[in-house]
Order: sequence, then C-alpha cells, then structure tokens
Amino acid sequence: MSTQPDIRTTPSTRLPALVYVLAAGIFLMGTTEFMVAGLLPDVAADLGVDIARAGLLVTAFAVGMIIGPPVMALATVRLPARATLVGALTVFAAGHVVAAVSDSFTVVTVSRVVTALATGTFWATGAIVATTVAGPGASARALAVMSGGLSLAVVAGVPVGTFAGQFSGWRGPFWMLAVLAVPAIVVVLRYAPTTAGDGRARVSVGAELSAVRPWRVWVMLGAIALAQAGFLGAYSFISPLLTDRAGIPTVLVPVVLVGFGVGALAGTALGGRVGDRRPLVTIAVAVSCTAALLLVLAATASHSTIVVAVVVLLGACGLGANPVLIAQVLRFAGDGSRLASSLATAAFNLGTAGGSALAATTLSSSLGLAGPAVLGAAVTGAALLPVAVLATTRATTKIETGLDAITIAGDNATFTVTD
Repeated sequence: MSTQPDIRTTPSTRLPALVYVLAAGIFLMGTTEFMVAGLLPDVAADLGVDIARAGLLVTAFAVGMIIGPPVMALATVRLPARATLVGALTVFAAGHVVAAVSDSFTVVTVSRVVTALATGTFWATGAIVATTVAGPGASARALAVMSGGLSLAVVAGVPVGTFAGQFSGWRGPFWMLAVLAVPAIVVVLRYAPTTAGDGRARVSVGAELSAVRPWRVWVMLGAIALAQAGFLGAYSFISPLLTDRAGIPTVLVPVVLVGFGVGALAGTALGGRVGDRRPLVTIAVAVSCTAALLLVLAATASHSTIVVAVVVLLGACGLGANPVLIAQVLRFAGDGSRLASSLATAAFNLGTAGGSALAATTLSSSLGLAGPAVLGAAVTGAALLPVAVLATTRATTKIETGLDAITIAGDNATFTVTD
C-alpha cells in the first residue's frame, strides 16, 4: 500500500477561473506550434531560404519542447508559480516580437527554440497549478480543460493564423500572438498563486529528482511516448492520404482537419470527466479505440465518407486520454512535481517527433500512404503494455494487503489512503 496519502477535497461542479485562463495561454502556444507549417512558403520566400531549410523552424520548436521542459523545470524550481507563468508568457511574447522584426533566418530559428522553452515551462507549471486549484478529485478534468486549449488551437487558432498570414504576410500572425499574450499576462498576475512551488512547501532540485524516482512514473511516461508516437505519427501524414487515397479535394482538407479538432475537444472533455474515477480503464479504452481506428483508416483509405468519420473519431480517441495520462504521472510522482509535469510534456513531444520519423519510413513500403496508419496502430497498441503493468501491480497489491483504501471523512474533506 502506498505511503503517499491521496487527499481528496469535495469536488466542485465548476472549476476555478484560473484553469480557463491557463487554457487560454495553451491556446496561444498551441497556435504558434502548429501555425508555422502553413506559413513556411511565405517564410522561406521572405528570408531567402528554401522550403526544406524553412522546415527547421518546425524542428527547432519540437527540439525545444523535448529538451526544454525538464531543464526549465529544474531552473525555475524555487520560483513562485505566478512568477514562472508570467515569465513564460513574457518570453513567449518577446520571442514572437523578435521573429517578427528580424530578417535573419538564424535569429528567427533561435527565437523559435526560445519560444518552445517558454511554452514547455508554461505547460509544466500550468498543469501543476491547474490540478492544485482544482483539487485531486478534479485533476483530470482540469487538465482536460487545459488540453482543450490545444484542441481549440487546432480548430480555430491555426486556421485563423494561417488565413491572416495570407493577407499580412507571415509576420502578421507573429505580432498577433505577441499582442494576445499581454492580456494573458495581466490575468495570470491577478489570479495565479504567489506561493513557491505552486502551493507546496519549499522545494529543491533534489526533491524534484526524488519525486520522479518511482518506477510507475517512468512506466506512465513510456505509455505517453508510445501512444503519441503511433497516433500523431500517423496523423502527420493524414493530408496526402485524404487527397491521394480518399480522393478528397485539397480545398476541403482543412475542413476535415477542423472535424478532427472538434473530435479532440469532445474527447478531452469526456476523458477528463471519467478519468478521475477510472484512470487506467479510461486510458486503456482510448488507446485501444485509437489503434482500432488506425487499422480501419488503413483498410478503408479509398472510401472518403468512412475516412472523414474515422478522422473525427481519431481526434476524440487519440487525444481523449491525454489529460488522464498527465494526471497519472503527477499522481505517481506526488507533491505536485514540476519536473514530473515537464517530463510528461517532453514525452508527448518525443513521441510526436519519433513517431513522425518512423511513419515516414513506411511511405516507401508496399503499404504506401496507408503505412503510417498501420505502423501507428501497432505502436499505439504497444502503449497498452505499460498500462497493463500498472493495472496488474495495483491488483496484486490489493490481493496481498486485502485492503483497497482507508477513508476518513470530515465535515469539509475526505482523506483517503489508496494503494
């Protein structure tokens, strides 16, 4: 039985306003992460580089999101939550201003790395703050709202940014994001907690490293990386499959991708609702459905109607488990560890980058454009293995102890020690 108490306060039906403020920040950061892909031709022409080199802007951001979060979590470990969040938003805004006024591709690339560091820092600290203010009984729901900001960026932010870039040039959307970060800074200054460590006692680098030692943390991080590698690796090549195999006109591809984003919004909301009560079951169902849908996508790639429906469902299943996965990493780490939260963020991005690279190798196989979906199904399905390990060890502990939980009920809270 775990010695780490699970302190449950009576959950409110409404989440604190700060959770939605943090989701707004994630919306801005999700927009900049995905928007650049649609602006690459304009960026390349304006800065005098070819498209292949301009693609380094996407790679630079991804590298920053993999390496940056753990490094920044340790670097800001003694900073109050509010200072960390405001600092991240300020650097985010400054990075976009620097990119918007520069004529140097190197400077723009460096600004993308710095922006990614700020994004990872905001994600990691924001997740801790959101789960702290929401309470343990609503942690997955709070993280679902934050993840909803990313899904909304896919649905609305990216299309709007790309559309704006067609009229103002690629610099216009960069200015837009820098300006929108200002009210976010003001609101975070007003509502975010001022205590160091997001409501925890004074922390140190040693304490953060100790928090991520439990093997369950790393098993869950492995599940995150596998689930994202399979799912988003396949999604990276969804556009050519839609046009070349399903016969969907190029002009309608953005509409299909909006459907994907709507499905993602619904999936994260549902995952957050049920994930606090049955986290491992929620993850297992979402991962299984994603793997199955990827196989259906590969088998029915030439049927446009089925493909569109599958893409929407993939958005719901593929992203539905994300808030629950993060919540479980934080639960196994305990003490609201920023390092654990940052490692979850890095695992997501590592899975995305690795999955895309692996999926690309299947395009030259006999499967062709269906290759990424077939490989994605296998890799995503592999994420069930670490989930099964966690479920089995939990069940074994129950059998050995003969005890599921000790609950002490009070007037305003319930204290539960669980295995």
